[in-house]
Amino acid sequence: MIPKLHYISQGKTVDEHLSNIQNACSSGIELVQLRLKKFKEPAVLKAAEQAREITARFQTRLIINDYYKVAKEVKADGVHLGQNDTCPKTARKHLYSWQIIGATANTLEQAQELIAKKVDYIGMGPFRFTLTKANLSPVLGVDGYVTIIKKLNTETPIIAIGGITLEDVPVILKTGVYGIAASGGITKDFNTIAHFKKLLDGNVQEQVWTAFKHENK
Repeated sequence: MIPKLHYISQGKTVDEHLSNIQNACSSGIELVQLRLKKFKEPAVLKAAEQAREITARFQTRLIINDYYKVAKEVKADGVHLGQNDTCPKTARKHLYSWQIIGATANTLEQAQELIAKKVDYIGMGPFRFTLTKANLSPVLGVDGYVTIIKKLNTETPIIAIGGITLEDVPVILKTGVYGIAASGGITKDFNTIAHFKKLLDGNVQEQVWTAFKHENK
């Protein structure tokens, strides 16, 4: 089963992305998604090779955003496909059988379509408005997750994404999502990874959040 916490890389340059991935791995993250938009495939391939070296040292899973051929080339753990990226069924034909495929959805219909295409997990969002992603889909909020997940009634893991902070985790988990993907919230403070993991792994949400607030007074 995939980890419940995903870190989506951030940075203005490739080097910043790689530095942030290094910091995330050092802080205990179990899955990293290398997300390089506006970069050409050769640059993404080189970055993915370096990211694979970093994640391998920590036994961290590496997912490549969009570029499924790069994911195969560097033997990443899988690929994540956006709504305007390659069809999961097409990517599956090219990937190794053990590589996982995640994909993005914003509506019930999109999620149902992805499940029919046998993706391994769905990144559902955005939870709230975020500047991390351009051309943002309509915000779902807590009610959106509750409605979609109830109607989906699926065993396919749903990963909530989009402007999520540590404080949001307890209420998001109550909607029935499997896990959380975070970018800015982790990049700002890699120490939050441990707190995210504790919230996601147990029934101690209130205690963890209280302890975190006390530490950061």
